[in-house]
Parts: sequence; structure tokens; C-alpha cells
Amino acid sequence: MATPPPSPPPTSSLMIDQESPPPPPRKKIKRTITNWILLSIYLTCVTVGGVGGPLLQRLYYNHGGNRKWFMCFLQTVAFPFLIIPLSAASSPSPKRILTMEPLLFHSGALLGLFSGALSYMNSIGLLYLPVSTYSLISCSNLAFLALFSFIIVKQKFTFYSVNAVVLLTLGALVLALHSSSDRPAGVSKGQYFLGFFVTLGAAVFAGALFPLIELTYMKCRRPVDTVAVTQFQLVINLFSTLICTVGMIINNDFQVIKREAAEFGLGETKYYVIVVALAVFWQLTTVGMIGIVHCTTSLFAGISGSIMVPILLVAGVITFNEKFTGEKGMSLALCLWGFVSYFLGEYKTTDKELQANELDNKEVHANEFDNGEAA
Repeated sequence: MATPPPSPPPTSSLMIDQESPPPPPRKKIKRTITNWILLSIYLTCVTVGGVGGPLLQRLYYNHGGNRKWFMCFLQTVAFPFLIIPLSAASSPSPKRILTMEPLLFHSGALLGLFSGALSYMNSIGLLYLPVSTYSLISCSNLAFLALFSFIIVKQKFTFYSVNAVVLLTLGALVLALHSSSDRPAGVSKGQYFLGFFVTLGAAVFAGALFPLIELTYMKCRRPVDTVAVTQFQLVINLFSTLICTVGMIINNDFQVIKREAAEFGLGETKYYVIVVALAVFWQLTTVGMIGIVHCTTSLFAGISGSIMVPILLVAGVITFNEKFTGEKGMSLALCLWGFVSYFLGEYKTTDKELQANELDNKEVHANEFDNGEAA
């Protein structure tokens, strides 16, 4: 009796389903054209606002202004203008303007209070320090930012990023050896050193702020897009403005503004022009920094914010005839060295990632071709 023929093998479609390769690995950083465009816009905002804000605030102090809480208030009060880009970004679905993930709102409220304290510390620093000295001390926030990034968001470091942080921090600490001979007119030696250490304290606050923002993005359940980032910025600036408003009320700043404008050294009209311009410049800085954290990392945001230091230092020397001492020259050289080191490391890391992704794609295509031949 003839044996029955063997059962046919499974269909080719089933074999292909069983042997199909896994999907290609997901990239850690999605570098799309839109992302690069947004990053370029945010970097421009940081550069323009980060240079214009301190210069105008120093100009305000030089010509008779002395309201610290008012200057703190101006750093975030222009947040209603964010409604314009928010409306544009959510135009396909306008209802999104009124919906926000609870985590973003609650974190934004807390970080807004945190940001208000930071703004007040920066106002004290700019009151008692030259712009060039203030900017170089602020560079030290990279050391604290690196520490908090490692603790809070588990930031990975390379030789280049560590080298950049060390150099930029040393560049700021070199100024600790600098005497107070370049202090602004009317500022005592005690006030100068108060401004120095308060600015250093602000660097610690800023070092913690951006990793906390990055952690908030990471914890969100829904993808964080441009609409969510703009909503987050609105909440942060709203609560920061509220705490500064309370400070102004306690300090009677609202009653003094009109009299201060009338007595301003450059005239009442220019006083109000400077005030409005300050609100715009500081808002650009805030939007830029929070946006950069969304597009990249908190560490990159810190590095990007420090790019303005050489520009601000030169601008302070030219605009206000501040002294360019040997300590400032050494500090500037260390900062520039740190910038070059960091971006060289980023270039090499990006190149390796692109090569690895290209190799992965080739392997996937090869597996698909082999499976097709087998079918």
C-alpha cells in the first residue's frame, strides 16, 4: 500500500510573516527638517534676547533705574504674546489651545515659581556687576547643569562634553581672582561681591531648572509637540510673573514707576521704550531656552546659552566702556575653547550615529531581499 504524500509545507506568506526581520531600531534623536528649523529659530531667540536683555537692563541701571522686582517682572510679563504662535501651531484643531496635559500644567506652575526666584537673582546680579563680568560668571551654570543632568535625566557624557564643562567653568572661576576695580559707578565693594555670589547662586538655580524641564518632557504620556511646548512656556511665565507681581506690590514698585520714568537720565520716552524692549528680549530668551530643551537636551541648552557670552562680553566693553582685563581675556579664551570642544564632540557623535543608522538600514534591506528570494 502506497504511503500518502507528505503534507505540503506552510504557505510562503506564512513563512515570510514568521521570518520577517524586526523593524529598524528607533533613533534616539529624530533629526527631521522641521526639528532643525525649530532649533534654528530657538537658537536665534536665545542669541538676540540673551544679548539684548542684559545690555538694556544695564542701561536702565546706569541712568537712574533701581527697581529690582520690576526688572524681574519684565523678564516674563510678555508671555501673552505666546498666544500668537500657539494659535498658529494649533490651527488644524483650535480646541487644543484649551486642553493641556495635567503633568505639564502642574510642573509648569512649580517651575514658574522657581523661575521667578531665578529672575530676581539675575536682577540683583545685573544691578551690581558689569555686563561682561555678569555674563562670564553665568557661564559657571554649565558645571551645575552637568551635575543635575546626570542626576535627574541620566545624561551621558563624552570626553568632549566633560572637557567643555570644565573649561567653561574655569573660565567663570578665573573672575573670582579679579578684583572689584571694574565695578559700576555708585556700587560699593560689598555690593559688588554680593552681586558676584548672587549671580553664582543663580547659576546653580539655572543648572537645576533645565534638567527639570527635560524630565517633565520625558514623563509626559503624550508626545510633546510645538503646541504642548508653547502651552508649557505660557504656564511657566504666568506663574513666574505672578510671583514677581507680588514682589512689586510689597516693594511699592507700581507706585514708583511713573516717578522713576520722569527722573530717568535718558528721558521719560526712552524709559518706556527700554522697558518694552526689555520685556520682548527676555521673552525671546525664555522661549528659546525652553524650546532648545525640547528639540535636544538640557545640556545642549546650557551650552547654547553660553554661546552668547563672548558676544555679550565684547558688547559690554564697547557699549559701556567696561574694562577688558587680563582675567576677562583668559576667561574668554577658556570659554571659546570649551565651545569648540563641545561642538567637535557633537559633530563626531552625530557622524557615528548617522553611520550606524545607515549600516542598520543596509542590514534591514539585505534581510528583506534574502527573505524575498527564499519565498
